[in-house]
Amino acid sequence: MAGATRTPTEITQGSTTKGGIGESTLRPDGTLKVTGEFAYSSDLWHEDMLWGFTLRSPHAHALIRSVDVSEALKTPGVYSVMTHDDLPAKTHFGLEIHDQPVLAKDRVRYHGEAVAIVAADHPETARRAAAKIVVDYEELPPVHDEQSATGPDATLLHPGRDDHHAPHSPHPNVVHRQPVKCGDVASAKARADVVVRHDYEVGMQDQAFLGPESGLAVPAEDGGVDLYIATQWLHVDRDQLAPVLGLPADKVRLTLSGVGGAFGAREDLSMQAHACLLAMATGKPVKIVYNRYESFFGHVHRHPAKLTYEHGATSDGTILYMTARIVLDGGAYASSSPAVVGNAASLAVGPYDIPNVDVEALALYTNNPPCGAMRGFGAVQACFAYESQMDRLAEALGMDPVELRQKNAMSQGSVMPTGQEVDSPAPVAEILRRVKAMPLPPEKQWESGSGGSGDPGTGGTTVDVRALPGGLSNTTHGEGVVRGVGYAVGIKNVGFSEGFDDYSTARVRLEVVGGRPVALVHTAMAEVGQGGVTVHAQIARTELGVTDVTIHPANTQVGSAGSTSASRQTYMTGGAVKNTCEAVRAKVLELGRAKLGSYHPAWARAELLLEGGKVVTDGGEVVADLAEVLGDTAIDLELEFRHRPTEPFDLKTGQGFGHVQYSFAAHRAVVEVDTDLGLVKVIELACAQDVGKSLNPLSTVGQIQGGTTQGLGLAVMEEIVVDPSAKVRNPSFTDYLIPTILDTPTIPVDVLELADEHAPYGLRGIGEAPTLSSTPAVVAAIRDATGLALNRVPVRPEHLTGT
Repeated sequence: MAGATRTPTEITQGSTTKGGIGESTLRPDGTLKVTGEFAYSSDLWHEDMLWGFTLRSPHAHALIRSVDVSEALKTPGVYSVMTHDDLPAKTHFGLEIHDQPVLAKDRVRYHGEAVAIVAADHPETARRAAAKIVVDYEELPPVHDEQSATGPDATLLHPGRDDHHAPHSPHPNVVHRQPVKCGDVASAKARADVVVRHDYEVGMQDQAFLGPESGLAVPAEDGGVDLYIATQWLHVDRDQLAPVLGLPADKVRLTLSGVGGAFGAREDLSMQAHACLLAMATGKPVKIVYNRYESFFGHVHRHPAKLTYEHGATSDGTILYMTARIVLDGGAYASSSPAVVGNAASLAVGPYDIPNVDVEALALYTNNPPCGAMRGFGAVQACFAYESQMDRLAEALGMDPVELRQKNAMSQGSVMPTGQEVDSPAPVAEILRRVKAMPLPPEKQWESGSGGSGDPGTGGTTVDVRALPGGLSNTTHGEGVVRGVGYAVGIKNVGFSEGFDDYSTARVRLEVVGGRPVALVHTAMAEVGQGGVTVHAQIARTELGVTDVTIHPANTQVGSAGSTSASRQTYMTGGAVKNTCEAVRAKVLELGRAKLGSYHPAWARAELLLEGGKVVTDGGEVVADLAEVLGDTAIDLELEFRHRPTEPFDLKTGQGFGHVQYSFAAHRAVVEVDTDLGLVKVIELACAQDVGKSLNPLSTVGQIQGGTTQGLGLAVMEEIVVDPSAKVRNPSFTDYLIPTILDTPTIPVDVLELADEHAPYGLRGIGEAPTLSSTPAVVAAIRDATGLALNRVPVRPEHLTGT
């Protein structure tokens, strides 16, 4: 309608747009995943495509004398066989240090390392051809622990390089070392009434996502390649791939495909380079899908750790000092080990005010499988040790373990041992109080009454064996079953740290389609199951007042969104979407003032909002229809968002403003243990967590329950077993056990929302913190039930029975 003939808009009350932040809106991919219709990367298909397969080393450490591919090339249906000698450009890659070969050349450094790749017209043909490749190995003794890695006769795993470890590392097989020192430990130790010192160990955990590594590489007419891939960070994949392929970055285009879980394991490259190399060599699309066995070798795992902790306290429970030495096994290549070391060192003290601290954390190169990012990222290992220490210290002092934690709990204004002030809410004592106050589950839920027909071992009581430890296998009828309760609390950083330029990008387009205002949100965020696509739509509805929001597929045709890790995506890419929407809204109001400003005095005011498809005042009065304001104009902006800057930790003292935000979670575990058979059933894992602001309450609880369950897995069942020859013994879900629905207990959740003024909407990263404290809470409960020390996770039946 022309401005000259327009009738002034009737002033009515506006309505808040539905589906915005704070609501439990449904996931757009939820129904598809539940019904099996969701397209994962393993479902990708292209006509005339080939299949890739990777030949892997059967040895953990060996020289490669020769590789003969002649018989493989003779196999009908084979299009290409490539070894290290066939690589067109750069030969190594890596997240932080480029120390990992695309294909091994003269040496293999871990069991399962990629040696050659094959492209054929059928996956079975590719597998059989790979089996015909003859590799002449000369086995070498493996480097498998700290002694063999740093002893006087240690074999250097990366000889002749000066860029593969930090310059300050005490040995070339030490990837990174970070001390943290504050106060005067020696003086504090002299004043301590009680000293507790113990050694702890954390096994190697796998991320155990259900969707195997997979992707499709398609050669392009411009000489580039298009890769459709399940990953956690599209742009860092591209930046590692382009030099390997010998292509400029703009000719390596990545599009996110359906991701079946990640938890850190998709941060590193797996099959990306191999698929692209084969596609470029053959001129045909190449698809690679790992089987489960390959998947266990094809991605990094959680660092196993050995930790020595000492705490000293006065008789009233005031902790005076702590010392810690944390040794992480990084495996054959660096991956993200330096950052994991930084996290382990800076968070080693836990969520406590301890004035005197001496910490050393380091990561080793060994011939064990490469380790890198996994949910919790260095803080998980430390949390198991410091929370076990809290229970030991409480026992030595004769104090309630929760009371001891609360007495020493940090709060807003506390200073970390790195010298950084905690300048947002830190409700450690409160979440402990809340989780302790939750009702306990009823005793002996497996007893359903009494009578003469009951099991004779229970004095006539009828027993539901399914509710007992191991009950689904009918292994016990209640004899020797005891209950225990345990508590733990943890601290986790949010976002990338130590001076990393952590930013995210969002493009937002607002226009009228079919007479309705519609928003398009385009980011490179990897949706790996965390619900980011849901939150982005909620933010756009809230800031732009529109109901219809389309989420563009994630790809590298927009600026980087960073990694879907470090509990950062809602903070960072959500922040980018929010900022960009605010800028689009400002453009809308500018356009409205220019077009319609003479029709209503409210246009002269700055506090106009967009709600329910209308332009409204802050009092809810409608000023104009949004569609009318936009007309044929589309507003399209792409902006970056950064959190406040951090800085590296000092390499001698560990001092520095290293983390942008902290998150806190506390757990109470209730377990029942069959002390005769060493079987454990976790009855309940209650959690209290501060999330700052819950943008989607249903997803918030889901994240907390998911992280809790992974911590449960580490506590009692999950471990990649590596034998003394550095070979993996259990690379399958037959032998690597993860919690199923039958193992997962009730997980009641108490969500606090104490806003962080530095964060968008006051939110706090959610996904990792519950993974920390659930593990030591479960082990504390098992200790309470059995009286055993239990200094290692996972706790196995033989640890409980002494067999």
